[in-house]
Amino acid sequence: MKKPTIVAQRLKGLRESVRLSQAKLAANFEGVEQPAIFRYENGQAFPPYGVLMQYADFFDVSLDYIFGRTDNPQGKLYNFQPKVWKNQTQMQELIEMCFDPNSPANAQLKETLLRLMGEQNK
Repeated sequence: MKKPTIVAQRLKGLRESVRLSQAKLAANFEGVEQPAIFRYENGQAFPPYGVLMQYADFFDVSLDYIFGRTDNPQGKLYNFQPKVWKNQTQMQELIEMCFDPNSPANAQLKETLLRLMGEQNK
């Protein structure tokens, strides 16, 4: 028997944390029988997407937690930051293109946007 993966460990841990049997958990899931729960928890089979979503919804945890990407069941693994925001030069070029240089508000708008983008990077 192969060693259970982090996903298998997390699924079993979630179920055991609320003291449910595999059969009772399966009864709460649509289209999932107890033998499948056993296979998922022991690493003998990998649960399909729909089953993973049912676990996440039932236990109110993130898929990042189930996949072992974070140890915080509710938290985010990282702060959302599109790649374009990471490069200040590229962002400045984009802003330069977005505004008509002949507009009287151009300098103020550009300054405000650059300041806001700088605050996002902190």
